[in-house]
Amino acid sequence: MNGGEVQQELIDIELFRKVDLRVGVVKQAEKVMGSKKLLRLFIDIGTEVRQIIAGLAEWYKPEELVGKKVVVVVNLKPKKLMGYESQGMLLATCNQGKPLLVTVEGDAKPGSKIC
Repeated sequence: MNGGEVQQELIDIELFRKVDLRVGVVKQAEKVMGSKKLLRLFIDIGTEVRQIIAGLAEWYKPEELVGKKVVVVVNLKPKKLMGYESQGMLLATCNQGKPLLVTVEGDAKPGSKIC
């Protein structure tokens, strides 16, 4: 290995196809009371608005996220965090320890499948 490469388990295309990635638009965002890290986001995924709890509060103000087109894993099992059910996950990359959201440009509609 060279240049910071990480050895990872390889998956086949059939397993990858099971992950449902969609364009979502952040409609509303707020801090989760009692948490320094969590934001409660309401994201339009075309067929419904999903509540997603994300550990972004240290890096993003809620108002900065409203209107952003993000990439959402929509077929992730729901999970309770701080009393709220999170119904998906946002994709992000890390840059020197700070998460940077994976966003979509152009006129992609909420619910558009990432292909």
